[in-house]
This record gives sequence, structure tokens and C-alpha cells, in this order.
Amino acid sequence: MQGDQSTVVPLADRLAWSPEEFGNVSGQGRTLVYEHIRAGNLATRKSGRRTLILREDGLAFLRSLPAGGRAA
Repeated sequence: MQGDQSTVVPLADRLAWSPEEFGNVSGQGRTLVYEHIRAGNLATRKSGRRTLILREDGLAFLRSLPAGGRAA
């Protein structure tokens, strides 16, 4: 089928996620993701009414979290 745009991109390969999807790929709960968004720790973008977290913003947020364990 030519021009078919119903191709499903795996969640981990997407360029942007909804807050719920980011929670799934990052292992964070939905409530915690929204808390970080409200606190300004996790950048979002808006497309109409949809809230998106760009891949690079999500990765930057995760890298900014404090290190744990002995390596810290």
C-alpha cells in the first residue's frame, strides 16, 4: 500500500513520547513523571493539546538524576 503511514515505530525508537510513554520507557511511574514536569526538571513540548517529551530531553533528564551506589 503506497503512502501508508500506519507503520508502528517501537516505543524505544520514537523521537518523542507522551508523559505516560516516557514513564514506560524510563521505568518511572506516571505520577513521578508529571511531578518532574511540574517542577521544571523535565522539559516538554506542546503539539496542539498533546504534551511531548523529546528523546534528547528525556535522556538529558535521566542523566541529570543523582548517581547511586558506590560509583557515586
